Amino acid sequence: MSEHGDSIVPFNPTDLRSGEPATKTDITVLSVDLRTEKSHNEELRDIKKPYDGPKVLQDEHSLYQPRPPSLPKPMGLGMGGKNLSFDEKVRGRRLRNSQESLTDPGETGSSTDSLKDVASANGQTLASRRPLDLQHMEMPPFRIRTGSLSETDVSPHDLCDPNKERMKPSRIVLSPLQPTGTYPLLENSTASASLRTTNRIDRDCLDYGVVGRRGRSERLHRNLSDSRLLDTMVSDNTSVHSMKSTYSVLNPIRPRDVRNRSFLEGSVLGNGALLGAEELDRYFPERRLGIYIATWNMQGEKGLPYNLDDLLLPTDTDFAQDVYVIGVQEGCPDRREWEIRLQETLGPYYVMLYAAAHGVLYLTVFVRRDLIWFCSEVEHATVTTRIISQIKTKGAVGIGFTFFGTSFLFVTSHFTSGDSKVYERILDYNKIIEALALPRNLPDTNPYRSTTSDVTTRFDEVFWFGDFNFRLNKARGDVEAILNQGVGVDMSPLLQHDQLTREMKEGSIFKGFQEASIHFPPTYKFDIGCDVYDTTTKQRTPSYTDRILYRNRQADDIRVIKYTSCSSIKTSDHRPVIGMFQVKLRPGRDNIPLGAGLFDRSLYLEGIRRRITRELKKREAVMKNQNNSTVCSIS
Repeated sequence: MSEHGDSIVPFNPTDLRSGEPATKTDITVLSVDLRTEKSHNEELRDIKKPYDGPKVLQDEHSLYQPRPPSLPKPMGLGMGGKNLSFDEKVRGRRLRNSQESLTDPGETGSSTDSLKDVASANGQTLASRRPLDLQHMEMPPFRIRTGSLSETDVSPHDLCDPNKERMKPSRIVLSPLQPTGTYPLLENSTASASLRTTNRIDRDCLDYGVVGRRGRSERLHRNLSDSRLLDTMVSDNTSVHSMKSTYSVLNPIRPRDVRNRSFLEGSVLGNGALLGAEELDRYFPERRLGIYIATWNMQGEKGLPYNLDDLLLPTDTDFAQDVYVIGVQEGCPDRREWEIRLQETLGPYYVMLYAAAHGVLYLTVFVRRDLIWFCSEVEHATVTTRIISQIKTKGAVGIGFTFFGTSFLFVTSHFTSGDSKVYERILDYNKIIEALALPRNLPDTNPYRSTTSDVTTRFDEVFWFGDFNFRLNKARGDVEAILNQGVGVDMSPLLQHDQLTREMKEGSIFKGFQEASIHFPPTYKFDIGCDVYDTTTKQRTPSYTDRILYRNRQADDIRVIKYTSCSSIKTSDHRPVIGMFQVKLRPGRDNIPLGAGLFDRSLYLEGIRRRITRELKKREAVMKNQNNSTVCSIS
């Protein structure tokens, strides 16, 4: 007996005609028959009775079948027969939602799942079958755990129990969204300019129509694991973490890569090579390398500047470069001290890849420490241009290596001095390009365009810098008159009298080389410690003796970002000249002797130790000043 005095007869879900267990389809038909057999008088009797609780007889399937409209319930009563206030309903919903698992399949279903649930018995939506008032009173605004089950998955006992109150409200279903037009083709979508600009994987997007699905997913996985690309994916944390390893933000390493890869001798094929296109695109999506070059004639001074930040890390640039190359002429007597000071200035982000010297000519190369694996072994050679070879003040020193598939040559030199010795300087240049024996063990990346008589033709990218000693063929008074016009003065009138510019136009020196536009004053010759040009009895004419030139095999491989002088360092009669460049990189193969991450570890540790000591001294000085300060009060 129920609480209203009705008798409850257990129902066995069997077929009434055949006596066999009923299927889900039979149960559906049977539930419809039971509803249709209820007479109109019974409904009126239920309505006229005094209301003592919700006795809305409905089952899981009846929600989706047509039925006559019924009168609304009293506003103060909810489903389940309990009179709940609005605050209690909200509190119950919050409690239930806080206990639900975020990984519940019913809570993480996609929009396509909800659209599938919309399709009911006759293909009509729930909103078109039920009165508007019943939709608001009987459907809660949240989904239950079992709400993801379809209609046919409901148990037969729940369907056929006529007295079972509905305790499982249905989910809110939305009308399916119809596309306004046809979707674009996959090739058109992945080749769009906006997608390529956003994800920075131009080459991979262009390969979608060529490679298979597996190749696309692996290439996309590798590129999206790059830290540069993750900055554009902050809105999708799931995608970000799926591209990374479980315990760190480093690029994931596959076991097969650990099995097959060797950093001493890797794959000689283009696919999977350490210096190949895949690794190159991972670290340099634009295939551009930033190079910082500085040249300075130190005049042999023992005292070094207290701070080299202005020389290597100018404040008017946004980012530091990938490679730092510093060439020094007439360097300080203690070369090791100079290299430690460079390491101290660049800090822990950079390591010294290689350093070479020829007398007082110093050439040092620093690279970012995470790029040393992609460098080949480094080779160097020297040439002296003096008649007496023991005096190594004039000559050149060169360093060559391969980075990925691009070969680099850096040369710093010091030519013959003297205003009128142009021919001797040209002889120095010719001797250097013929005698500089590079490369030795490294293969030539393009031997068909190389010549044995010119070392600069045997490398892809060449940077030649130093004290070339070319002067201005103009009276000092005329030069000073132009320089005294003020800041931002046009230097082209001076360059018309520059010896190097004239010789390069005639093709007698630095064939194939280029130089960026000069917008800074002459760098020679200053009185030490001030910005005044030579005040000695010789009264030398200010000149552009310190220069940076470049040459490339392919047109537009080198872009000039900055070309200027460092006027804040005044310990020499020369001002340092700095240049920033972006160089095109090409993939290579591991058929070269790799450097295997070799760098000067002892120099690195000493530079970092001094850097820390300097910072501690600064803090101690600040604390000492604070302790010594007193506050005076007048009584």
